[in-house]
Amino acid sequence: MARGLTKAKIVQAGLDVLDEAGLDRLTVRDRQQLVDEMATELWRQLARELAALPETTPWPDGMRAFASSARRILLSHRDGAKVFTGTYLTDTDLLRAQEAPLARMIAQGFSLTDVMRGYSLVYSFVAGFCIEEQAVAQAVGAGDERYSLERRAERVGDGQTPLVLQAGPELFGDPDARFDDLVGVLIDAIDRMRR
Repeated sequence: MARGLTKAKIVQAGLDVLDEAGLDRLTVRDRQQLVDEMATELWRQLARELAALPETTPWPDGMRAFASSARRILLSHRDGAKVFTGTYLTDTDLLRAQEAPLARMIAQGFSLTDVMRGYSLVYSFVAGFCIEEQAVAQAVGAGDERYSLERRAERVGDGQTPLVLQAGPELFGDPDARFDDLVGVLIDAIDRMRR
């Protein structure tokens, strides 16, 4: 590597390109390498935040921290959720960093299988939620009014579909409140997995 050109600078350059152009505009050749490096960096950010949690953190708080930190990190870069998903984690230190959270949940009454099911459930939810959230935000930012509650009400407010009309704010209202609510639903479901 040339002097002054570090892995961190390459990753940051990739994130800058991603933020400016989006994942779909990267060339196929560059895309996989950049995506793997960027995803690893996003995982590192998440691992650092979770490592800062006290050892005595109750599992629901740890799972909420995982969900909210992952969401914030994914939303911090254009198409960050697309970059994060489906990548192969190659950093052995990141794999090893998973040991403490796994052990903490097992100590709080879960089997390893149920811990993995719980994290998989929350991870999949966060990734999907963020992909959708970023797509809507990008469309709205480009002037697309399809997600406007007012436009939606005009399309379905003919009196024939009152439930669809009432569902609009549930679907397209405050994403932070909806996210927190749904993470709570997942935590309730995960709690039922305990032995």
